[in-house]
Amino acid sequence: MSLQIYLDGKLLPKEEAKISVFDHGLLYGDGVFEGIRVYSKKVFLMQEHIDRLYESALAIRLEIPLSKDEMIKAVNETVAANKIEDGYVRLVITRGAGSLGLDIRRTSNPQVIIIADNISLYDPQLYEDGLKIITAATIRNHPAALSSRVKSLNYLNNIMAKIEGTDAGCLEALMLNHKGEVAECTGDNIFIIKDGVVKTPSIDAGILEGITRNAVIKLAEQSGITVEQIPFTRHDIFIADECFLTGSAAEVIPVVELDGRKIGDGKPGPITKELNEKFKKLTRE
Repeated sequence: MSLQIYLDGKLLPKEEAKISVFDHGLLYGDGVFEGIRVYSKKVFLMQEHIDRLYESALAIRLEIPLSKDEMIKAVNETVAANKIEDGYVRLVITRGAGSLGLDIRRTSNPQVIIIADNISLYDPQLYEDGLKIITAATIRNHPAALSSRVKSLNYLNNIMAKIEGTDAGCLEALMLNHKGEVAECTGDNIFIIKDGVVKTPSIDAGILEGITRNAVIKLAEQSGITVEQIPFTRHDIFIADECFLTGSAAEVIPVVELDGRKIGDGKPGPITKELNEKFKKLTRE
């Protein structure tokens, strides 16, 4: 059976799921999205993702044509229609079709697109061995230009940094902010551990406030681990005992090297492993 895509209130075979070439989501990256995991047929942290989606839409003055409850129902129906047990949902809202210009007043019919499919981001062995990453020359967007807390369809900033990473033979790349401080990776939030304390950049660093990031912070605090949301630099990563990334697709994955420098002993550390296990348990509750 063909993958069923939710589009404009209907479930359609993927071959029939089409939008206008005049849609501002295509023409200008004018829209918002969420990436959500499914575990054991249950959409993980659904409410948190839906809340962030509507906050992003509000920030760019995009009116979503469904209520939150209707959106949740649509996501669940799409997951069920595709018989997804463990997979991924991409929820996209576009501005809708308009003219060849920037004026949002000339757009209409925002499109709600829901894709539910399987996903495999990283090789399972990398969760055992850890990632090697580099620092991209491309910095994170200045927060005064476009808030990084808006999960918009315009991901060119991240894509340019991702290209640098893959050109260097790495699957991820670190992005700094306009101050030269650590922000996040191209698709994941970053954490370091030093002397038993977990540290991660605050939202003031120009990062996306990750749903998985917040879940891991909560798990750490519940385990009695101190978590600090503070500014830090590449040097702090170089001298850290451990490092890991979080994201809806990536989950919790260790990082063992940055820019040719081993982090700690060059292997995933005990706190990273502990938080990874706790996160896995959370996804099955």
